[in-house]
Amino acid sequence: MPDNRRVSRRVMEIGKSAIHEMTRLSKEVEDVAFLSWAKPTSDTPDHIKEAAILAIKNGLVSGYSETSGLPVLREEIVRKLKRDNGIDANAAQVLVTVGAIEGLAAAIMALVDPGDEVILPTPTYSTHIRQVVIASGKPVMVPTIEEEGFVLDIAAIRKAITPRTKAIIYCSPSNPTGTVFSEGQLRELAEVALENDLTVITDEAYEYFTYDGHKHFSIASIPEMRKHAVSCYTFTKTYAMTGWRIGYLHADEELIPQITKVHIPFAICAPVVSQYAALAALRGAQDCVTGFREHYRAARDLMCERLDRLNSVFEYQRPRGSYLMFPRILLEEGKDSAGFCKTLLREAKVSTTPGVAFGPTGERHLRLSFCVPQEEIHKAFDRIEAFLG
Repeated sequence: MPDNRRVSRRVMEIGKSAIHEMTRLSKEVEDVAFLSWAKPTSDTPDHIKEAAILAIKNGLVSGYSETSGLPVLREEIVRKLKRDNGIDANAAQVLVTVGAIEGLAAAIMALVDPGDEVILPTPTYSTHIRQVVIASGKPVMVPTIEEEGFVLDIAAIRKAITPRTKAIIYCSPSNPTGTVFSEGQLRELAEVALENDLTVITDEAYEYFTYDGHKHFSIASIPEMRKHAVSCYTFTKTYAMTGWRIGYLHADEELIPQITKVHIPFAICAPVVSQYAALAALRGAQDCVTGFREHYRAARDLMCERLDRLNSVFEYQRPRGSYLMFPRILLEEGKDSAGFCKTLLREAKVSTTPGVAFGPTGERHLRLSFCVPQEEIHKAFDRIEAFLG
């Protein structure tokens, strides 16, 4: 155990990551069927890799870029934001980051003072909760409405606001639930933010992966939200580039310099080779994104079919987006989702993620990832069925 006198209290109070603990335990078991990793199993498209190789060969990546990112990349991001997100931006409003995660962390550190409250609709990505804690803020977790597909509870969010509330953070499409918050709900959330002078920080990592006619909506596209939104994006999910660690954020010109003050000691700049790869991703054909989306949709449908055969064990909300879902465990053993997941790993050789990792309302759930080959889904569910008898 570390010496409490030498370690920050706020860090000491952060529990062990259930996600990474399951990853560690999974390495101790042979022939595991993995449904726990929220990373694409597809390879990065060739044209993106080739652009990175060419940048290396041409001697373009041995030094830092501008702190904000390559100007040519930021200009390309501006075009993307207009085309796909309905956001009128300029290059001064764009900061290239080390994945969406560093952008989120920098934004939270720039906005949150010790004791400030940050509202998170839950279940939500566990890292967002930890980022608020590390900034010495107070996470205020407001449950979503599970029975309606984990939609926002706008009335509950209004009720949770106090004089110390500084921001609202949400992820849509959602990790872990697969919810896509509708334009109508996000317009209601914008009204709440504007009425209370709050900033909305968004994680839009899965923006291109929506299904069944559901549409992704960026809250920053609402003109009145221009000074009240920090929107974080990533190339890592869209183009199967998790290892490249490259993303970006959009915010008002007045806020970008303040976020950059945090970005510099966190990262100096995003990896330059990854910036050239990202430029190729935006400029190249987008067939790969369409292909990924179709793969995930088919895998989602298969996972739902397999869950339907276990309807006495799990009930679920059909994911509208992302490549994740969050079934409820009906068994008595499911009260302790971490214990249930460890049992599945040990007895059935199936790796899943305990729902408690995503906030208190995640208990009695587990997160399943369907960004895997369909044979991996069959393998996992064959084992779960055999284990449960």
